[in-house]
Amino acid sequence: MRRFRHLTIITLFSAIGFGAPVLAQEVAPGANVDSLLSYAKSRNPEFAAMQAEADASAERVVPAGALPDPKFRTELRDITRFGEQNATLSPSRVGSTRYLLMQDIPWYGKRDLKREIAELEADGAKGRALGAWADIAGRIKVNFSQLYYLRQNERLTREILDLMMRLEKVAQVRYAGGLAAQQDVIRAQVEQTNMRNELIGLESEQQYLRARLNALLSRPTTAQLAEPSQLRKLPAPAMLDFAGLEERVRAKNPQLFADESKIKAAEKTRDLTFKNRYPDFTLGVSPIQYQNTIREWELMVELNIPLQQASRRSQERESESMLNAARARKEATTNQVTADLAESLAGLEAARRTENLLASSLIPQSELTFQAALAGYETGKVDFATLLDAQRQIRQAKQNQFKAQVDAQVRLAEIERLLGEEL
Repeated sequence: MRRFRHLTIITLFSAIGFGAPVLAQEVAPGANVDSLLSYAKSRNPEFAAMQAEADASAERVVPAGALPDPKFRTELRDITRFGEQNATLSPSRVGSTRYLLMQDIPWYGKRDLKREIAELEADGAKGRALGAWADIAGRIKVNFSQLYYLRQNERLTREILDLMMRLEKVAQVRYAGGLAAQQDVIRAQVEQTNMRNELIGLESEQQYLRARLNALLSRPTTAQLAEPSQLRKLPAPAMLDFAGLEERVRAKNPQLFADESKIKAAEKTRDLTFKNRYPDFTLGVSPIQYQNTIREWELMVELNIPLQQASRRSQERESESMLNAARARKEATTNQVTADLAESLAGLEAARRTENLLASSLIPQSELTFQAALAGYETGKVDFATLLDAQRQIRQAKQNQFKAQVDAQVRLAEIERLLGEEL
């Protein structure tokens, strides 16, 4: 028993030691949208670059409102002592040495305006970063939905291919019994060849979409992705009220947020431009050294004289024009965003209704039609072309159902991109 216990412990530790790498293997994302979004948010280089730019803009706030660095000047006067000695650079041997410490001081309020402008520009950079993520997330959602559609279409095609193989056997049996023409068998074979050709195209398109998704995830283009298992659940119709969503879009859309920051920054820039009508100052203090002793002190005040009125008026008009441009740009963005929202909501509702109609009516009817056609063909009441048409109707109806589901997901992704957040 003791030997068995030791053997069990050794086996357990060996299993843990050798099994750890297997357990630690990363699970490939892609089974659902959330796994892709979570992976991309921490790894997408485009979003990381926008975040870094936003962080850099935030670091400009403190320097924008700070005083300029002071300046120090030293003047060695009469380095030859009226020609009585050779030139020297020693402060104790020249006629006198003047030390000047100066500090530039902007007009009252200019530093606060510069700091506020930097803060608003940082807010704009943050809004652009949020907009970049909303765009990246939207592309991931759309590509995932399209990949899901191709995968479902591939499964459906394989199912129909199996069905056509069975129908071919039925046609062969009837042909062998002299109840059907050889053309029925050939038609079934041609239909199978067309489906196999479609499968090649579907596989190629899936590879292309996987490469695009991997690029958004910052992974190698050939990296493995999990098979898309399900689409996201659509929001309840009550959550898709246009008035409520329009209000949320106006308040939270990243592009509108960035445009509003630009307007406020332009207003502060205009105020700063008008502040330039007033002079900036430079204050200085200067001790003067004779030999080894400080014997004199001087105070200095310097200011710039704003005489170039034509230049300043032109700058003021420029700032007013930039403010008007920022306001017009936000108005144009608002119009475009609300129009896109209305279009996406209408498209989502149409896709939802289409999917419901197909699932509840057309697909069951097509299946009944096919069953009736199959029974009729087996008894010789209908020809093989009618059976093929019934089969194509089922396939087309199911493909349209998948397409309606994907269209709804694409519209939902666009709405969430406009909102800058999930519904």
